[in-house]
Amino acid sequence: MRLKEGHKEKDIIEAAIKVFAEFGYHNAKISTIAKKANVATGSVYVYYKNKEDILFNIFDKLWQELFEKLRIVSDNSSLESDEKVELMVDMVFEVFSGNPSLAVVFVNEQNNIIRLGEFRFNDYYEKFLDIAEAVMKEGIAKGNFRKEIDLIVFRNFIFGAIRYLLHVWAEDPKKIGIKKISSTVKNLLLHGIK
Repeated sequence: MRLKEGHKEKDIIEAAIKVFAEFGYHNAKISTIAKKANVATGSVYVYYKNKEDILFNIFDKLWQELFEKLRIVSDNSSLESDEKVELMVDMVFEVFSGNPSLAVVFVNEQNNIIRLGEFRFNDYYEKFLDIAEAVMKEGIAKGNFRKEIDLIVFRNFIFGAIRYLLHVWAEDPKKIGIKKISSTVKNLLLHGIK
């Protein structure tokens, strides 16, 4: 088997994110990804079976990163629940802040991946949502947040709102900055849950 050289795999992933964002997953072609990555089309297949495999890899890495960052915040016992919520919101938006194309892929392709039936990143995705819910439970137990909050509704509401706001930002990052979005979300959250 041929040895993998340089940063081709990273270049392919970065190119795929741009191509998926521009054309959508279904209209994207491996040859377009290869061209944007400045590699031969055959080189893509050294790393990935097909474009579905590339998309799954993007989401695997994304959800793993989101989970790991959220876990660090959640495990910090020196933080109060409201501080954890603030840091969690900042962390989610920071993951996308330098890459509007990744935000577009996340917003547009998350549900498509679930429909494809091979929800490989499900473990990180569920753990991510569970950690966010645990922080809310902690805040409710300590009396920091209102006890009548339905946590299932809350976690789905927040996840949906963040996805939509990422979509708005990714379409025109100059129109409304991601820091402004993050700040507003934190303000709404913290005043709505206390």
